Amino acid sequence: MSRHVAIITDSTAYLPQQEMERHSITAVPLTVVLGDEAFEEGTEVSARSVAQALQKRKPVTTSRPGPDVFAAAYREAAAAGAEGIVSLHLSAELSGTYDAAVLAAREAPVPVRVVDTGMVAMALGFCALAAAETARAGGTLDEAVAAAEKRAHGTAAYFYVDSLDYLRRGGRIGAAQALLGSALAVKPLLQLDGGRIEPREKVRTASKAIARLEEIVVERASVAPVDIAVHHLAAAERAAQLAERLRERVPGLVDLHVSEVGAVIGAHTGPGLLGVVVSAR
Repeated sequence: MSRHVAIITDSTAYLPQQEMERHSITAVPLTVVLGDEAFEEGTEVSARSVAQALQKRKPVTTSRPGPDVFAAAYREAAAAGAEGIVSLHLSAELSGTYDAAVLAAREAPVPVRVVDTGMVAMALGFCALAAAETARAGGTLDEAVAAAEKRAHGTAAYFYVDSLDYLRRGGRIGAAQALLGSALAVKPLLQLDGGRIEPREKVRTASKAIARLEEIVVERASVAPVDIAVHHLAAAERAAQLAERLRERVPGLVDLHVSEVGAVIGAHTGPGLLGVVVSAR
């Protein structure tokens, strides 16, 4: 009989609450700072309040959880009966969250495998679900890690932003910096590549960019079966319309999630974000 394996992720996974409860997944919160006030993502600050602050050009920053926060989560999981923990986090290229988890894992009362998924948002969430499903089926610590890593390998994330300015301010723009010179003339499509935000294509208008985003996703989703997540920030109508078109055009679709991103990702992408995660099962 397999030992009980607990799954811990962070608040940028943006998993639906019912999925977290069903799979007993714990999310450690990152912090959002509005002006001089700090708030925990997921419980103390909304993405909408971040969007409003950005639109008013108020200072918005984010920070990782401290190792002590992870240490407390690991102790709690062990006290609840876990004999091993898989700790899955957003790309180390985008945040120091993974490093904080690694530090805490050294002092944990049970073995902890910390994984840099190279992902974020539901790209990370799908990895956590894969690990949780394996653990619930009696899988070992290594098997749960392998399931998450396999899911990450088969997952892609693409997104459209109205402006690169927010990514530039947050220092998360990577090679997409090269697009800034023509940022007023183009609407950029970006992707996660190697855990970094990289340029995918430049399109002249918002409508053409969103149409192109749809085509990229449909092409990627040709390897069935797949799960898809559509994320947005202050663009609910756009997201709903895109999700409906993808539902009609992707024959191998299993699950489709539509949600607004949380405050941390919203702080770096700004209002108007439209992102799609495609994850092969």
